[in-house]
Amino acid sequence: MSIKFGSAGNPDRFYNEGHKASVEMPAWLKVNGLTAYEYQCGNGVRITEATAKELGKAAKEAGIALSLHSPYYISLSSVEPEKRQKSVDYIMASLKAADAMGATRVVVHSGSCAKIDRATALSYAKETLKSALATAEEAGLSYIAICPETMGKLNQLGTLEEVLELCQLDERMLPTIDFGHIYARSLGGLTTKEQFAEMLNQVENALGWERARQFHCHFSPIEFTASGEKKHLTFAQKEFGPDFGPLAELLSKRDWAPIIISESAGTQADDAMLMRDLYQAAKGAKA
Repeated sequence: MSIKFGSAGNPDRFYNEGHKASVEMPAWLKVNGLTAYEYQCGNGVRITEATAKELGKAAKEAGIALSLHSPYYISLSSVEPEKRQKSVDYIMASLKAADAMGATRVVVHSGSCAKIDRATALSYAKETLKSALATAEEAGLSYIAICPETMGKLNQLGTLEEVLELCQLDERMLPTIDFGHIYARSLGGLTTKEQFAEMLNQVENALGWERARQFHCHFSPIEFTASGEKKHLTFAQKEFGPDFGPLAELLSKRDWAPIIISESAGTQADDAMLMRDLYQAAKGAKA
């Protein structure tokens, strides 16, 4: 497995160049030298099986690795059992869509701690994920990795430590490490190469080298307030971080191979290309 760079959803330039449908994205990404695409189901799993299969065929032909972002309203840690069960249903719908298109990873938001303490929220999230994992096993979909995501607001479940604890429920799970979210929830505290290195070490210590090197990654600059994440920015906007350079250098030295998805606001593909170029420059310097 080699490192891959790609886009979360369809960037503005894709539409500006006259494209309209997501099934055109894989070929477009290939032309731009990218190798991954995260299909967005944040507002619900609405893609039909036929379209999903068409997208999967296009991705296979273009050599694009597919992942899928499940609905934003999933709440693994809801205090209401009915909502936790609904979250299992939403995860299953996401897994079925991922299966139809050949995606091997489904990104899941971890939930909220707004009404309860973090330990209780984490306990609820574990039980919800256990139920989802069991249901996926019964449906023959457990080959698709469920990837809990680090979150950007302070009142959300989803510190790196919490996500790694969730991933220890099953060896097939992988963390989605959103470095922009971690930067935002640390109020700009993720700046040095040493801080990035400490995070990667945490992942390896928790999950082992083989799983750690394959982690799923979201990256974009994020504006934050005292509550954490406010909004996603682009690499051209320099007021906020994080900087991809330190991570590029570390990944090149460790020879890790994550899938890195740009979530920049409208410039996802262009910023993914910038990250690819930074990584390749770091690999060249290493050689």
